[in-house]
Amino acid sequence: MLAAVIALVGSLFFALGAALQQFEAVGTAKPGLLALLRRPRWLIGGVSILAGGGLHIVALGLGPLTIVQPMGVASLLFALPIAATLHGRRPSRKELTAAGVVAAGLIGLVLLVPESHGPTYLSPNGVLTLLGVAGVAAVLLWAGSRAASPAGRAALLATSSGVLYGATATLVRVLVDGTWNWWYLLALPIPALLALMMLQRAYAVGHFGVSFASLQIADPLTAVAFGALLLGEPLPTGVLPVAAAALTAAGTVALARTSPLEAHRDLA
Repeated sequence: MLAAVIALVGSLFFALGAALQQFEAVGTAKPGLLALLRRPRWLIGGVSILAGGGLHIVALGLGPLTIVQPMGVASLLFALPIAATLHGRRPSRKELTAAGVVAAGLIGLVLLVPESHGPTYLSPNGVLTLLGVAGVAAVLLWAGSRAASPAGRAALLATSSGVLYGATATLVRVLVDGTWNWWYLLALPIPALLALMMLQRAYAVGHFGVSFASLQIADPLTAVAFGALLLGEPLPTGVLPVAAAALTAAGTVALARTSPLEAHRDLA
């Protein structure tokens, strides 16, 4: 119970931070990190996100993954009302329903991933493969976003960010659980900073629900894919993972149709 409560509070902090950062970034074609760093509300959002991540780690130390992970996915359901309030509106019932569908599908996907046992090892060539594949995928998603509708652009940019965050999470696991190499540590900020920059571009488009949901989906799925590809970890099998993936896809499409385009703001 304590682990669930702490994870839920962590999700609230994460959602608040994401909503604050999107509120500051929205409406700018190329939101620069230096400009955003001068905005106190954006910085508060970053602190809130870090606090949410810290609480999630504490929760994992107190309870099983099957209890903590679903609480983490709840950040999507917190984020939409918070963001809507910041923009002076109420989230629609259709918007919240679509977010609930995404959350349900994502919970299913997360819980269906088999646990991995044993040390984590990744060779230097594996690290280069990790960064290379993530980088190419992120660039392709960014290129595709340039010809997409506003909602599609937000989704593709956030997915690009999620892929880079998933690569970052995989590299962190390698450093913490298995292989230690000083240049692995030096390489770590590269995908993390690129992910942060790409996410701010997604937020700048508007359609917060779409971008946040896409990030929530792409990040863990990328980490699972890299775990299977590079670390030899098992993948979920059977019909249930397919059904959960279909739920997340349907919910994201519904969010793209119902999530409003937030008003532009000037970052100058």
